[in-house]
Amino acid sequence: MEPEYRSEDALRGIDGYDRLWIIWEFSEAIRENVSLTVRPPRLGGNMRMGVFATRSPFRPNPVGLTCVQLERVEWDTPLGPQLVIRGADMMSGTPVYDIKPYLAYADSFPDARSGFAGDLCDKKLSVEIPAELSGKIPEDKLQGLTEALALDPRPGYQNDPERTYGITYAGYNIQFRVSGDHLTVTGINPAGGDR
Repeated sequence: MEPEYRSEDALRGIDGYDRLWIIWEFSEAIRENVSLTVRPPRLGGNMRMGVFATRSPFRPNPVGLTCVQLERVEWDTPLGPQLVIRGADMMSGTPVYDIKPYLAYADSFPDARSGFAGDLCDKKLSVEIPAELSGKIPEDKLQGLTEALALDPRPGYQNDPERTYGITYAGYNIQFRVSGDHLTVTGINPAGGDR
């Protein structure tokens, strides 16, 4: 927090919420010339959509919105109260403009249409992690890894069943292949000490 907001008064009552909205800046994606159309990777990178119909970081106004889980508030630290959050999709040092509580009765619309993004996200892959590999990752990380892989982290324009793809998850390099709607993990190795 900036010094003027490092106050218990500013955060009074926030520990009564499970989730928060974070409004932040795409500080590493600022461009002088912004296109009004973008090529969403999930559509294969070949189809253009309006920038306001996507979550592209390259926007006329580089503002991001993320819903995070509030783990706890650390009230007594040398820098004043600190929020410990989980699930942020932003880089360390990202400028944060505002924090607002997530209100389940107002912020959740389960019947809302999600355009082309919803059609893509509804499809999930079945995930197979062979027993000899699943033991290489901490047990408390296994479910999260399985859920992330089920969302198909490949680039949307690639669909080669012979190709090995990779992601970094929880400090591990994960290699996998996808055939049809089935993903098989082929390797799990520490990511060079990065955690």
